[in-house]
Amino acid sequence: MTKNTTASFVSALNPLAWIRKSYDWTVHWARTPKAPVALFGIAFMESSFFPVPPDVLLIAMVVADRKKWLRDALICTVGSVCGAFLGYFIGWGLYETVGKWIVATYHLDSAVDFIGVQFNKNAFLAIFAAAFTPIPYKAFTISAGLFRIPLLTLISASILGRAGRFFVVAAALRIFGKKIADSIEKYFNIFSIIFILLVIAGIVAIKYGSR
Repeated sequence: MTKNTTASFVSALNPLAWIRKSYDWTVHWARTPKAPVALFGIAFMESSFFPVPPDVLLIAMVVADRKKWLRDALICTVGSVCGAFLGYFIGWGLYETVGKWIVATYHLDSAVDFIGVQFNKNAFLAIFAAAFTPIPYKAFTISAGLFRIPLLTLISASILGRAGRFFVVAAALRIFGKKIADSIEKYFNIFSIIFILLVIAGIVAIKYGSR
């Protein structure tokens, strides 16, 4: 095996290298006419089962065209809230099959009861917090159906939380777009690690709170 081949092989195994390639691909795709549809689809799926948050594509799209930040944030919000209906339905009618599989995939089995306790305290605030922060939102949409939380509570909290999150991100990029874009490009590996840690921290926060 040549030195160049070895280097390429090691690079392919490097998670950050894979993320970097995914980022470059996403940025390129964000400039295509299909980007809005993809943004809606990813936001929809992430609310119930998909692991990749829509923020990644949202950021790429706003950086590519800052004038459309309101449209992109709205698409992301609508897609995510619509996806909450699917998560709710899974928890309400398919928890023993699909729901349990999704929860087990993200190692949140013990967290479901904890989420139920939070719902008893204040379901609206619990859902809002999950919608706005890196806490796995899908765990709350599915649990909302499982614990028969009023659909109006889920939707209203989701609209406020998701809109707050996505519009803040898009607005920040609209105002400071060039500087932020340059920073993301220059320090991408660091931002990738921070982003992954935030997602992991959200999962750990639920699991820790459920003990």
